[in-house]
Amino acid sequence: MSTTVVLGAQWGDEGKGKVTDFFASSADMVVRFQGGNNAGHTIVVGENKIALSLTPSGVLYPNCVPVIGSGCVIDLSFLKKEIEMLNSKNIATDKLAISSNAHLVMPYHKLLDELIEESLGENKIGTTKKGIGPCYADKIQRRGIRVQDLLDDEIFSTKVLANLDEKNQLLTKIYNHEPLDANQIIEEYKTYKNLVEKHIQDTSLIISNAINENKNVLFEGAQGTLLDIDHGTYPFVTSSNTSSGNAAIGSGVGPLNINRVVGVTKAYISRVGSGPFITEQKNEIGDYLIEKGQEFGVVTGRRRRCGWLDLVSLKYSVRINSLSELFITKLDILSGLDEIKLATSYKHGGEIFNEYPYEQKIQYEGEPVYITLPGWNEDISNIKEFIDLPLNAQNYLKKIEEFIGVPITFISVGPERNQNIVLANDR
Repeated sequence: MSTTVVLGAQWGDEGKGKVTDFFASSADMVVRFQGGNNAGHTIVVGENKIALSLTPSGVLYPNCVPVIGSGCVIDLSFLKKEIEMLNSKNIATDKLAISSNAHLVMPYHKLLDELIEESLGENKIGTTKKGIGPCYADKIQRRGIRVQDLLDDEIFSTKVLANLDEKNQLLTKIYNHEPLDANQIIEEYKTYKNLVEKHIQDTSLIISNAINENKNVLFEGAQGTLLDIDHGTYPFVTSSNTSSGNAAIGSGVGPLNINRVVGVTKAYISRVGSGPFITEQKNEIGDYLIEKGQEFGVVTGRRRRCGWLDLVSLKYSVRINSLSELFITKLDILSGLDEIKLATSYKHGGEIFNEYPYEQKIQYEGEPVYITLPGWNEDISNIKEFIDLPLNAQNYLKKIEEFIGVPITFISVGPERNQNIVLANDR
């Protein structure tokens, strides 16, 4: 049995798409277990860029079963467009399996997401406005509408009418917005029934069967650990659990079925939207990383904030997720810098913090304590072996390993599928 979880060890945008694609090439099944189309990753195949937000990466491989698990939330209007985009590129989607228990992102979720964010003014969270948070809120409040509800017109209509009775009160009386038409929504979603009906399955069962048959199953995380609703930089987080523990819950298999957890991190760090960022570089270094690394959100197009790699938060991600190994992406972006810094602790009020602080005040006001390493100028984009990297690049990676206590087993040195260094475990 080979079961692997791939997830982000930072604030998302770590290059999980490429890493997942690397594993998906030998996987029998790829499972999304949380989030919705607020995620986004790009896979580069030759001259083609394929951007996926909701459909699992396994869809790119004909023999792989892509699964949208129970822990996900699904915008059917978006899914329809993504399926059409894939089909237009001659990528088949007939094997796509969708959990009957996954919740649906409804039009009122997207509208409320936008209105709530706007109402926060300077205190806005930085949501993607895809309706993800309001959808999860309805799920927790037991007012959600699930994929399986589409199969029964009466049940679906009843739930839409009940929800709009409340949502229209919010829209009209709180946000001074026109009410939504329930019948219009019901009719729209009847068209999606034909789209998804053939894909709806008991995904917990098919995943468990695959594991019992010793198939290779890959669990694909979205966003990143520091955006976890419980363990991230709250309230500047996503609305689901992005850490490894949710791979079992969001897919419907027991935790003992997972035997490998891979964390993905850039050779530096970035985040989109608001929230604390101790190592952020609001200077020429930050501009360099943004421009050279093309740090613009896949979903939102927003310019990302960038800074030096934060080993304190990375070690925290190792602990939260029980990471067994680390995949480093975008090492090539650091080429050309005279020196490179690594944050090894934080300083606040005369005190040094070697572990990730639980007090939010320190996350905002803390100062990074850096070690400085010499950089390198060589182009590394075509290197295939660790030993062929510039010595300073090797030392940089070894310092990361030494600090976090888990091995680096994969290094990306460019955006293409084949621009990788795969390290032997006995290096």
